[in-house]
Amino acid sequence: MRLDLVVRAGTILTMDDSRPTAREMGIVGGRIVGFDEELSGCTAERTEDFGEAAITPGFIDAHCHTTWWGLGLSALDLSTARGLDELYAVLEEGMRQLDQSPGAWLMGTGFNNKNHNGLFPDIKQLDAITGDRPLYLRHVSGHASITNTATLRLAGALESGFTNPVGGAVVRDSNGAPTGLVEEAAQGLIQNLLLPYSVDQIVGALDAATSRYAAEGITSFTEAGIGGGWIGHSTIEVTAYQRALASGKLHARAQLMPALDALVEQVSHAEDAHGTGSGLGLGLGIIAGFGSEHLSLGPVKVFMDGSLLGATAAMTEDFCGHQHNTGYLLDDPQAYRDRVSAAYRAGWPVALHAIGDAAIDLAIEIISGLQELHGPNALPNRIEHFGIARPDQVAAVARHGIAVTPQASFIGPLGDQFATLVGPEREGWLYRGQSLLQAGVLAAGSSDLPVADNNVRRAMASAVDRKTENGKVLGGAAEGLSALEALRLYTVNAAKATGLFADRGSLSRGKLADFVVLSESPLIAKDIAALGLVCTFVGGKQSYSGLEASVATTV
Repeated sequence: MRLDLVVRAGTILTMDDSRPTAREMGIVGGRIVGFDEELSGCTAERTEDFGEAAITPGFIDAHCHTTWWGLGLSALDLSTARGLDELYAVLEEGMRQLDQSPGAWLMGTGFNNKNHNGLFPDIKQLDAITGDRPLYLRHVSGHASITNTATLRLAGALESGFTNPVGGAVVRDSNGAPTGLVEEAAQGLIQNLLLPYSVDQIVGALDAATSRYAAEGITSFTEAGIGGGWIGHSTIEVTAYQRALASGKLHARAQLMPALDALVEQVSHAEDAHGTGSGLGLGLGIIAGFGSEHLSLGPVKVFMDGSLLGATAAMTEDFCGHQHNTGYLLDDPQAYRDRVSAAYRAGWPVALHAIGDAAIDLAIEIISGLQELHGPNALPNRIEHFGIARPDQVAAVARHGIAVTPQASFIGPLGDQFATLVGPEREGWLYRGQSLLQAGVLAAGSSDLPVADNNVRRAMASAVDRKTENGKVLGGAAEGLSALEALRLYTVNAAKATGLFADRGSLSRGKLADFVVLSESPLIAKDIAALGLVCTFVGGKQSYSGLEASVATTV
């Protein structure tokens, strides 16, 4: 047999229990055809020998925001500023560099008030810097933004009789004057001034973002919300993805979650849609799973509450230091029950964003009830983030077979803030690790990029040691995973949670030849975060080559 490619390494960690390791792997037509002795007598068009390096399945990011991050790559990076004076200096320099054409916006991303002694910028100072120019600064959580008076005026937030939209707020001081902080769904007031982005803009963002994904070993990702709500960038976002794929500008496999707000009512025969004849969908009866191995539709994304960082996640008890504040749901509970049910009975699995334990209660109620009434849909149902989960909730998601996507990548940069907000009695509930696995919960690895970066090696290290920036072991050492369990989060588990394990997540005969070459096996490395990323392959073709690629010998 003539193979397209043979790769060799010191160890190939297949994540397939029937053959856990190998030294040689054969590829034809972008798929794996065999290992080691199974390749006896075969010849190959090309052979790549990576010496003593290690190969693992390609990493899967089960929840990220690719277009948002890609667009933000051209915005001011606010993450490095320390103290408001330094932040103001960054904005002043941004104004000097700003396109002087009428209507040009000053954009920034990555603001975190922890870097400024917990403070937010003074809107008067922002006005002095920006004048009449629109301003849009994204908080690192994605659940809040900071803006100026000129932008609030354009958005209509300064008009008499203005009321906050459901599920959000233009924050005001004790005198009723806007502070410049805009929370949750109210961000849509600002985004509506920018939307829709053009297909060309989105394609450019996807090209820039997924090139960087390849450099992190990411071969598949799930885009957590397109087409609607404050997370969407265009009503025709799928078109942008299709164009990016056709033009070679999509450098990883993409699964797209339509936002619930992007769905419209559709009517069919009474025998369809679980006997109701109606529901919410994208039209033409398209549902999750539609597409190809390169680009497909996933579950419907539903925002149910806010964030821990903004103290807007829906909790059953107050945030520490925030008396009489338990956060909030972004809509009425019955509205969620009705709208999620309408999507589910039309054939859509659901991914419910629920960070606070009160929101998780509602998410479990809705998903378990729909599964009991209608049975499963095409892909697993999920709770996104599962940020602060009580022990009884861990048991419930295990019992109902609901997948969850906690972010180990949050632990280092954000863990200290989380622990302060929930206090020592609830700290053990934060972004759980080992307790999920022991309960039998399917937990998938993800970054929630750009809330945290998508360096999977660093995220795996965090899943193992759970250390915050200040050295706290978040939730205690018992929540830490083994290196193998951490690797499974971003391979096998992520593939299963996205419903794509049939052709990715492990290296097995017949599966896609998506793999990563690392400088050393993460199972034996003293520092997983420090591992070098040598190469990334998607379908047997190299999508990234790092400086360490000199270890490879091509024949």
